[in-house]
Amino acid sequence: MKITKTEIVNMIMIENKSTGKVLVLDRRGSWPGLTFPGGHVEKGEPFYDAAAREAKEETGLDVSDLRLCGVVHWGNKQNGDCYLEFLYKTSKFYGVLLPETVEGSITWMSPEELRNSERLSPNFSMYLPMFFENKYSELYFDWNGTDWNGKPEYK
Repeated sequence: MKITKTEIVNMIMIENKSTGKVLVLDRRGSWPGLTFPGGHVEKGEPFYDAAAREAKEETGLDVSDLRLCGVVHWGNKQNGDCYLEFLYKTSKFYGVLLPETVEGSITWMSPEELRNSERLSPNFSMYLPMFFENKYSELYFDWNGTDWNGKPEYK
């Protein structure tokens, strides 16, 4: 049996319950556009801790009470490699919000503003039901390493 490569990343939605808005990163560089904070899980790092670390690095905020709201799975049927993205959400945060980091600028938006934006990061619109609808546990894409093949599958 061939051992496949698995890349593990995370994304976190931070919600301000008093305003109903979510924290959005306007990412520069790879995957440019509006998205939630997140990034790679370091070797030996728990997924939860990685999400909290990425939130701190990209927003300046400390977060707690992260709730897993789904997993995005990109499967490369050609070589067997896969990409797993653990999605979290929380409304518990404190600290001083950074206006900008090396990743991009940060702002609060209503879920409606975010959904209706034409500036979303690639494929991010397909992630939004995982965060907002509370009825899916997995989003699967067939990926050939360059392009998405077929339609995303929500499970």
